[in-house]
Amino acid sequence: MRLRLGLAALTVAWATVSYADPLTFQVDPAWPKPLPNQWIMGQASGVAVDGQDNIWVVQRPRTLTDDEKAASLSPPRTKCCRPAPPVLVFDQAGTLIRSWGGPGEGYDWPQNEHGIHIDHKGFVWLAGNGDTDGQILKFTAEGKFVLQIGKQGPQTNSLDTTRLGKPAAMQVDPETNELYVADGYFNHRVIVFDAETGAFKRMWGAYGKPPTDETLPAYDPAAAPAQQFRNPVHCVQIARDGLVYVCDRTNDRVQVFRRDGTFVKEFFVEKNTRANGSVWELVLWPDAEQSYLLNADGANNEVRTLSRETGEVLGAFGRNGRMAGDFHWVHNLAVDSHGNVFTTEVDTGKRAQKFLFRGDMILRKRAALP
Repeated sequence: MRLRLGLAALTVAWATVSYADPLTFQVDPAWPKPLPNQWIMGQASGVAVDGQDNIWVVQRPRTLTDDEKAASLSPPRTKCCRPAPPVLVFDQAGTLIRSWGGPGEGYDWPQNEHGIHIDHKGFVWLAGNGDTDGQILKFTAEGKFVLQIGKQGPQTNSLDTTRLGKPAAMQVDPETNELYVADGYFNHRVIVFDAETGAFKRMWGAYGKPPTDETLPAYDPAAAPAQQFRNPVHCVQIARDGLVYVCDRTNDRVQVFRRDGTFVKEFFVEKNTRANGSVWELVLWPDAEQSYLLNADGANNEVRTLSRETGEVLGAFGRNGRMAGDFHWVHNLAVDSHGNVFTTEVDTGKRAQKFLFRGDMILRKRAALP
């Protein structure tokens, strides 16, 4: 069942779907609170939750139109607004508590910000998928530069270990302190580095094969599964049991590996999606077993609950639209320790949303009906 919450009357509408979702959510239309300083958010291209349940968003100031950032023009055209800094940190109530980011000394800020990760030590990792982006950046929580892996410049190929190829996302494995990168919008691989030194460790393509840059035909759901990742390789998530989940976005599938790149299995999600793919993002549910995967699908504009074991779709919320709880190109997901879900949207969506975890509320409501 789906829960929809309107902004005005805050009325609840119920719609039946064909599966019993074990997880239910309710949009918080007041989250986040308005930004200070006449700031406005551009395309929101990443979201993460830290160990204190603060919510980190990376956004793209350069995607704002002149109309949106009119107060920053010379002379100002209107009273509002001005581009916010790329990195924005919110508390649970939606209050902005920290902001930073942009070009600085000693590192190459991305041409097009893409993805954010807060590791187990509190370091902040950022990527970018601009035309010459081939680097991952590491900062302290306060925005002090720590490490750059790779470099900007002309793109090379999926066997180059000195740089990345428009990387999309990254995650540090707390067991090994290794950085796994979904690489990306130009390359076709998962690549692993030492998170302390940046040293290359290993890499692989689809099915654990060496990555290649072969040109694949247009995606056809009736065709045999592609033997390599398509662009973009869009996310990577590491479960506590050591399984590594990879978003092969435009192949409409999740591939699962062991830490060493050994292929385990794959499953398809909304396999008939021919647009720009169904598997944009994955996040692990925070119970002890990490029983579920949440899947953001920016083509169909849904967030789904998947069985982590089988990939079966157990439920979904959202639809294409502009109202609270709707999505336009939902791009990223994060979940806090209480099960609340945070989403970000790119293209013209340009926003972050919070969905409150309501557990088995729908099942209890259903049981109470005569």
